[in-house]
Amino acid sequence: MTLRDPVAQDQIPVSVLDAGQKHAAHAPGRVDCAVVVVTYNSVRDIGALLDSLPAAAAGLRIRTIVVDNGSTDGTVELVQSRPDVTCVEAGANLGYAGGINVGRSHGGEYSSLLVLNPDAEFEAGALREMFAALDDPAVGIAVPLLLDADGHRLPSLRREPTLLRAIGDGLLGGRASQRPGWLSEMVWEEEAYGYRHRVEWATGAALLISDACDGAVGRWDERFFLYSEETDYFARAHAAGFRVDYQPSARVRHRGGGSGRSAALQALQAVNRVRYVEKHGRWPRLYWLVVILHEMLRAGDPGHRRALLTVLRKSRWESVLRGFRAGG
Repeated sequence: MTLRDPVAQDQIPVSVLDAGQKHAAHAPGRVDCAVVVVTYNSVRDIGALLDSLPAAAAGLRIRTIVVDNGSTDGTVELVQSRPDVTCVEAGANLGYAGGINVGRSHGGEYSSLLVLNPDAEFEAGALREMFAALDDPAVGIAVPLLLDADGHRLPSLRREPTLLRAIGDGLLGGRASQRPGWLSEMVWEEEAYGYRHRVEWATGAALLISDACDGAVGRWDERFFLYSEETDYFARAHAAGFRVDYQPSARVRHRGGGSGRSAALQALQAVNRVRYVEKHGRWPRLYWLVVILHEMLRAGDPGHRRALLTVLRKSRWESVLRGFRAGG
């Protein structure tokens, strides 16, 4: 079964559990915000995130859904002990995009959809500030100021991936951070993080999506599984005529690494960068060669070496995904 995305006109797989859309009818009443968190062995983080939501959403009606992708560390038991949270067990590792799609189907009626990594933690009033940004109907997505666990600002804002930006980031990485924007996908400039403004896209740890944008863009593309699925969603939101606003008065801490760290994850990240440009960008073959160069320059690291060997041959791309879907 597939649904045709109204913007990208691509066939997007429908996860088996989305037949569970009937559950949405049982959710009581319309809320200001449906919160969807996708977990995978997230017992270390999920409690702090859930504890932070009431103060973050003061004055808003929220409904919280946690979709678990097959955790074995006690995540499900912890979430099930929370009377204010709906826990949906996916029964398999559907990936981040697949988990979001299942969460949407359980959200009932909502004015906005908050998509969260489990290793995020909100400061008081942060969700309310993001929600206020959606008062402008032109704004389809609001993104917060992200901080690390020690309270230091993270470089979370991004520019659209292009060939020249990939070359700049591949050769320079985090060095020469004052280089022009056409040579870096990352937004490094300090002043860009001090005021509300329109952005191209941002780290997907915490995104608030208006109901209009959510309805127009539709399902998240599960072919990305993890990494680049948010880049794809932002691109489709722009194509549907919506703006993305950065709201620095909304402060969210993001520990990072909540999905784990492994050579296989680095390989998936490299592959999905190329997949994204194949779907949306220009000169995908040249972009693929630049990603290969990026990984070659860092091949002394085992993760980048695995990414290089994987991205070199398309026949290996699906094997990486199969490993994760099987619970890897």
